[in-house]
Amino acid sequence: MRLLLWSGVEAVPPLLSGLLVSAAVDRGFLAGRPGVGVAWLAGFGAAMGVRAYAARAGFPYLAAVVEPLRDALVGRVVRSALARPSADPAEVARLTEQVESARQLTATLLRTLRGVGVTLVAALVGLTLLAPVVLPLVLLPLLAAGLVFVRLLRPMTARRRAVVLAEEQFAAEAGRALEGLRDVQASSCGEEVARSLAEAAGRSAAASRALGRASALRALVVALGGRVPVLVVLAAAPWLLAHGALTAGELLGVATYLVQQLDLAVRTLAGTVGGWLLNLAVVLDRLAAVTAVVGEPSGRREAGRQRRVPAPTATAVQEVRLRGVRYAHGPGAAPVLDGLDAVFRPGEHIAVVGPSGTGKSTLAALLAGLVVPTAGSVSAPPAALLPQEAYVFPGTVRENLAWPASTGDDGRLAWAVERLGAGEVVERLGGLSGVLGDPGELSAGERQLIALVRTYLSPAPLVVLDEATCHLDAAAEERVEHAFAARPGTLVVVAHRISSALRADRVLLLDGGRGVLARHGDLQVLSPLYRELVGHWLGAGLASRPR
Repeated sequence: MRLLLWSGVEAVPPLLSGLLVSAAVDRGFLAGRPGVGVAWLAGFGAAMGVRAYAARAGFPYLAAVVEPLRDALVGRVVRSALARPSADPAEVARLTEQVESARQLTATLLRTLRGVGVTLVAALVGLTLLAPVVLPLVLLPLLAAGLVFVRLLRPMTARRRAVVLAEEQFAAEAGRALEGLRDVQASSCGEEVARSLAEAAGRSAAASRALGRASALRALVVALGGRVPVLVVLAAAPWLLAHGALTAGELLGVATYLVQQLDLAVRTLAGTVGGWLLNLAVVLDRLAAVTAVVGEPSGRREAGRQRRVPAPTATAVQEVRLRGVRYAHGPGAAPVLDGLDAVFRPGEHIAVVGPSGTGKSTLAALLAGLVVPTAGSVSAPPAALLPQEAYVFPGTVRENLAWPASTGDDGRLAWAVERLGAGEVVERLGGLSGVLGDPGELSAGERQLIALVRTYLSPAPLVVLDEATCHLDAAAEERVEHAFAARPGTLVVVAHRISSALRADRVLLLDGGRGVLARHGDLQVLSPLYRELVGHWLGAGLASRPR
């Protein structure tokens, strides 16, 4: 609040600038009283001195906003490192550097945005007081510039993030190559490593070029918001002066607002602030990717806390929240999950990955409410869980697909069958009225398709697929996951192929009883374990290809 108060003081000189210049010309110099004109200009100079003092006085309050933010980010990064057994020390060091970068960017942005906002608002208010007739000439191109700037922010942020990820992946691959240089030489695979590094460098360069092309469009914002209003007012000036809509002093005052205030604010907003804002958004996004699932150690949580909590509001019903979840298969058994924290947003597509025995199926059962945690809490909407071994019972195809809802809508059943690619199976069985005498006659993949259609038709707002597509080929699995991702509700997939992780919005990596929740590209940089899993998947895929 104190920072805002000093910002209000800073707004006074820009607000008075055009009014004082207009008065100096009309009441002083053009009226034959140069001393009066000089006095008005001296008042303008004094007002600028007040602005300089207000800018200096606001710095301590700016620090009071920024420094607690830095401390909070440092705490989150440290807790995240402690919560991840496989945390890379070099990655933690890079994250600490990013925290300092976030601190500097936040301070610079607040300081600059404050000045830009004060200048822009003051110029528009001054124009309204001095010459409201020119306000439409200024506002229309300014609003157009604002719309272009807002439309550019999202693609530029995405491309800036792509640049950062590409650079970090290149650095990670180069570091691994240097660490294993002896092995590279011993195995005579130097050309392959060099080719891999060259491809990573090429991706980084391509990302930088894409960002440059998007950033160049900021010149359009400067032209529309800063230069076009000046040109429009100059073009209309002869008519405005001839018809008495403006005096010579008012025209100079308008020019003062446009050239010294508005144009400067637009250039700063589109150029400097646009760049800093992109960098800050990417830095905070990277930090959030690491710290999203950090929580207290499970030993500090209360035993016997509520196990499964129904959400009280309609908005929260779709959210899945795990708080300090601990689960062991018996009183004396080591916990499979220990202090797991995670939040899945409504409608999100999550892939769960991790080495064998890290609790992926246990997590699926917890989300479905089939088991309760030993400690902590699971808050989730009603879920439909489909395990690896699909259940098909004797009866008609229609009964198998519609169970347990027992819907008689054949059109809806046929639509779901087509959507998930089960049409060939259903047709072979005699259509919806076909009879399944012995479900064992179906292949494992065919049973999974029938169970997947049944689950797809379920009204449950949360669907958990626990390797439920493992018997399908890659193309069929992709079709199924795309269909479920487009289905209303939240989707959690226990992944057994790299393609499932690539299709997900975020990936939950289970490791040591806890988890790291981030996007695939982030995890490749953040987690050595995830890089090993990806390498295993890719290696298995190459080994399975026909030679």
